[in-house]
Order: sequence, then structure tokens, then C-alpha cells
Amino acid sequence: MIKLSIARRFDLHLDKADEDDVVSAIKKNSDFIGANLWTLIFAILIASIGLNVNSTAVIIGAMLISPLMGPIMGVGLGIGINDFELVKKGLRNLAIATVISVIASTIYFWITPLHDAQSELLARTTPSLWDVFIAFFGGLAGIVAGTRKEKSNVIPGVAIATALMPPLCTAGFGLASGNFYYFLGAIYLYFINSVFICISTFLIVRFLRFGKKYFEDRETEKKVSRYIMIIVSIAVLPSIYLAYGIVDKSIFENNAKRFINEQFQFKNTQVVNKTLKYSSSNGNEIDLLLIGYELPQNKIDTIRKKLKDYKLKDAKLQIRQGLNAKQEIDFSQIKASILEDVFKKDSTTKVANSQVSSLEKELPDIRLELKALYPEMRKYSVANVVVQQLDKVKKDTLTMVVADFSKPVKSADRQKLFTWLKARLAADSLRLLIP
Repeated sequence: MIKLSIARRFDLHLDKADEDDVVSAIKKNSDFIGANLWTLIFAILIASIGLNVNSTAVIIGAMLISPLMGPIMGVGLGIGINDFELVKKGLRNLAIATVISVIASTIYFWITPLHDAQSELLARTTPSLWDVFIAFFGGLAGIVAGTRKEKSNVIPGVAIATALMPPLCTAGFGLASGNFYYFLGAIYLYFINSVFICISTFLIVRFLRFGKKYFEDRETEKKVSRYIMIIVSIAVLPSIYLAYGIVDKSIFENNAKRFINEQFQFKNTQVVNKTLKYSSSNGNEIDLLLIGYELPQNKIDTIRKKLKDYKLKDAKLQIRQGLNAKQEIDFSQIKASILEDVFKKDSTTKVANSQVSSLEKELPDIRLELKALYPEMRKYSVANVVVQQLDKVKKDTLTMVVADFSKPVKSADRQKLFTWLKARLAADSLRLLIP
């Protein structure tokens, strides 16, 4: 009973749309003519602007508009139902969409006055392990939603998660700026996303047992099957190899970062720059630049022996230290590291700076005015001070006034003096003390 209940709860055949309707809808979305083509161009321009001005909201909007998921799912569906014509159509339209997107983004980045690579753009130049997982699981969610009777907001969410549009814009930026590293990295990410969305579509189509296309001529059927297998092999085998490389690189970088954070904690020596070089053929390398007291060789040897504890046995550890070794020190790296620390601390120092500014605010000389208004006042002091409450982290600033009178001051006169001082000193917060 429990087994049947669980099976029913996870049954993808429930609420499944008519197979012909699903195939027809995916075929229609695979086309890039008329409105779909113009929508693609507008989406790529919006995404380019978003990357150019580093606006996440604009980039998300462009991904929602983008129709790029259509031909990719069309290829996966065609492979799943043995429809060679749909596979060719999907690949052709995907190639057209890709070329048009790169051309449109290249033109934009060529004419825009903003030529700096922002963080949103740089994030699309190097695929990571998580990009593979996002593309695969996003593709699964997309095709499952596409096979339902009731359509939901899953497809727009998949378009945002898998992020097909930003890599194409980044590729255009790479061409416009002449930076082919950006171009190749972005196209690499786009290829990985496309292939794994296609694979997930194929798996769900096969799982739901969509009817395969059969031919009257057995030779034609074998020929079509052979062509499809060739296409699948060309697309999948390189992607598996690339995905393995991404996984291996991610594992190395995570282990290396943990190794550096745990083993290079010294009071008078600091790592100002670290370069992690991944190479499946020549071996991995960890290149560190240190400033401060030089580490003795025996200490370095001890640290090197600990590489195996972090699964970095075959990695080469290169340590550069000593300000007298100018040929080995890149002072721009030190400068960049110092600037990075400064900017990281900027958010915490803004509050302190505002408090210092309040403390340094010049107070007016009100001695003669007080003498005229309050002849019985003998002396006074005024200053801006910081008040720290013991049960709170936040600090407050206020203006403190201490006044000494020759005779007791009535409560009404005390309140009048407080009101006058607050207005005259332009104090947001004021404390009046009368001994």
C-alpha cells in the first residue's frame, strides 16, 4: 500500500498532456522565423545591456524573453522519438539562433561607450561543475513541465536557471573587444548548457515512452538511426569529456583553496596573491605570493608534505616570497590585493567614517548668547561624543552639553534651554546635563 502510494505520488504519467500536442508545441518552438527571431534579437540586446551595466535584474528579464530553449528541446525530442527531420531542424535553428545572437551582441559591444568587463560578464567566461548540474536538472524540469496538461511558470524559471543568453552575449563581447579567451570560455559554457538540456530532454522523453517514428523502408530506418547516433556521439562524447574536466578542475580548486586557508595562517606572513593552474596533462600547480617575514625552508617543506592530506599529492606548490627578490615579485599583484582588502572593508568603514564626520563637525561659539540669555550660568562645555550601548553593536553619536549654574534651574527653564540648544547647535540628538 505504501509502495503504491509513493509510486503514484512520483508518477510522471499523471497529468501528462497528449503526446501529439507536446510534440507539436516543441516543434513550433523550434522555429526561428518571424516573431521568434525578432524576440531573440531583442532579448540578446537587453541581455547585452544588462551585462554591460552589470544589472542582474535586466539580465534575468532578457533570459525570460529568450526563446533559445525551443530548438534545444527539439533536438532532444527528435533523438528520443527517432525523428531525424526534427533533429536536423532543431540543430539548424539552434545554429541560426546562435550566430544571430553572437552577431547582435558583437555589434552592441562594438558601438557601446562602456568597454569594461563587469562581474556579471566575467562570471560567464569560465564554466564550473555547478553549471553542468544546473543545465541538466534545469533541462529535466523544463521537459517535465512541457509535457503537462496544465502549463506552469517552470519554463521561465528554467530559462533563468540555465542561462543560455548571457554566455552568447559574453561571446559577442569577446569578439568586439578582441579577447578570444572570453569568447571561447563563453561558447564553451553555452555548449555545455545546450548539450545537457538536450540530454535531459531525451531522458524524459524515453522515460515517458513517447512513440518512436518508424519507416516503411527498413533500410531508411536503419540509416536514420545511424545518423542520429552519429549526431548524439558528436554532441555527447565531447561534453562528457568536458564535464569530467570541469568536475576535476572544481575539485582541485576547492581542495587548493582549503589547503591555503588552513596551512598559511601566520601572524607576520600573508598570502597576497594565489594562482591555481589546472592542467590534466602537465599537472596542477599552486602559485602563491607571500609578503612579510620569510618562511624558512624547513617550514615550507613541512607544508608541502601536507598536500597529500588535501588530495593534492601530484600538485606542485610554488611559493614566492622576499621583497628583495624583485624578479619574482609582481608588485601589481600586491597592489591589487591591498585594494581588494580595502574594498572589502569599505562597507564596514562607511559607518565609522560617518561617525567620525559627526564628531569632527564644528560647533558654533554660543558663549555670548548664553551669557545674555542665562546670566546665572557660570560655565558650560559642549562636544560631540560616541555612545556605545552594551547590549547593541551599533554606535550612536550625540551632542553633549554640560552647564553649571549659580542657583538651581527650574524644570521649565531646563526644557527651554534644551530646546534652544538643539536648534542652535543643529543637533539630531542632544543630551543636557546640569549638576
